[in-house]
Amino acid sequence: MASLELGHTLVIANPASRSGHGAHAAEHVQRFFESYGNATRSFDIEYTRAPLDAVEMAAQAGGMDTIIALGGDGVIHEVVNGLMAVDKRDRPRLGVIPMGSGNDFARTLNATFNKPETSLAELLNGQVRRIELGNVVSDKEPRGIAGTEGNYFMETLSFGLDAAIALDTTKRRNDGTKQEGAALFATSSLKIFSKASDGFACRLSLDGGEAQELRTIILAIQNGPTYGGGFRICPAAVPTDGLLSICHNTRTACVPHVLFLLALARFGKHTRSRIVKLPTCTHMSVEFMDTIPLCQIDGEELTGSRYDVRVVPDALEVIVPSRCTW
Repeated sequence: MASLELGHTLVIANPASRSGHGAHAAEHVQRFFESYGNATRSFDIEYTRAPLDAVEMAAQAGGMDTIIALGGDGVIHEVVNGLMAVDKRDRPRLGVIPMGSGNDFARTLNATFNKPETSLAELLNGQVRRIELGNVVSDKEPRGIAGTEGNYFMETLSFGLDAAIALDTTKRRNDGTKQEGAALFATSSLKIFSKASDGFACRLSLDGGEAQELRTIILAIQNGPTYGGGFRICPAAVPTDGLLSICHNTRTACVPHVLFLLALARFGKHTRSRIVKLPTCTHMSVEFMDTIPLCQIDGEELTGSRYDVRVVPDALEVIVPSRCTW
């Protein structure tokens, strides 16, 4: 018997996720809710057809009890930003049926991915937890995709070569690659790192402290431990500690050394390296000087040369599986 009442529920589904598997998953969800009327008080399913559709759907869902994002991290990112445009008193809680290639947010939630039947069971027998989000304002994009001040991220924000890798994996998925998850991230990494530069000059300030001058190859800000389909870039990160976790290099290294560190990051063992630091903060600012690197937020491109990043505590209620340990 389900232990969680989903109430008035809206499913926002990306039918194209995971090469069309999202459409089949949405059909399964509809049949389930039609067959088990006690799972919800009412439900509706809306399908995305274009980028940012999920933002608008979620932003207009104030007063609903539950919004379920069905798809990969991209549609979840859009739903999260739409929900943050809703007044907190009317903001629905978030559930996810992860149907993507990377599924890093699902990993953070300890949720099953690409198995909609199991995901439904985890939602109906789950627990509601309140999580923090990251928010970033750039000098080029001060307004977020939902019209809020800045954009919100539920998992990752990164700059430099790792951002280039993340954006390359997004492009390759859109182009129809058969690779998924860590394998996709690894092959994009080999391509990008083979052209590795000497890094990007920047000034980084944490919690209002004195700015550090760095030459970054990798600068990742995490709300959860993984990116790239399971690479444990900030292994200790959890979305309930009121902190953002950061991973950055302290000096540049030769390409073979960087690739070796990337391989170690698959299992979180890069943290032992002397050229890697993993601080935490509630607020950070970064300004890039000469060359402006690529930036990605939950796999989507963001532009600018100056960024202000902060944690937003207790931002969103999320349904997590009962086995979730945080």
